[in-house]
Amino acid sequence: MPLYKTIEVNTTTKVYIWKIEESLEVLSKGITLTKPCQERVDGMRSELHQRGFMSVRHLLAAAGYIDADLYYDDLGKPHLKDGNHISITHSFHFSAIIVSSDIPVGIDIEKQRDKIVKIANKFTPLREYKIIANHEALVSKLTIVWGAKESLFKIHPAEGLSFLHNIYIEDFAFEDAQTTGKVRWNGNTTDYSIKFLEFEGFTCVYALQ
Repeated sequence: MPLYKTIEVNTTTKVYIWKIEESLEVLSKGITLTKPCQERVDGMRSELHQRGFMSVRHLLAAAGYIDADLYYDDLGKPHLKDGNHISITHSFHFSAIIVSSDIPVGIDIEKQRDKIVKIANKFTPLREYKIIANHEALVSKLTIVWGAKESLFKIHPAEGLSFLHNIYIEDFAFEDAQTTGKVRWNGNTTDYSIKFLEFEGFTCVYALQ
């Protein structure tokens, strides 16, 4: 299918979301991969991962790029050769990228699953959300918090950076569809704007410095 959704965040930043329904053969058409990327795809054991990888190349094309325009640094953070900022995510049958010409950005898509409650104490003080009586709402909120922290980590990858101790997400109301976050690291604090949306049992969160 074509793009599932595009979001004009502002005049310099745009989000592209793809719903992966095509076969690997269909997704491979019209896409030229660099040799390392082709070898990476060929080495993937899961066709779902292969399809996710190829769907991201279609998202790059929608943003005006080809596979060769993308490279990764030593921390695994993606970059564009023209200097624009990019972040990439893939979860099951959805993938997304966010591209900005002027600010660092991060994006994450997560499937809403009950297990998030069991691991919540590893990435956020769960007591902050004890007032949520509805289990479904709790899963939704924790998934947003996890996605927000993942997005901030993608902007600010650092060995030893703790989701629980170094990344803070301000509490929020679902209807606001946005919040703020902070990364505290090496004596510095960096502030971020965070926006989120939910669709088909998935949560997409993106952050802007």
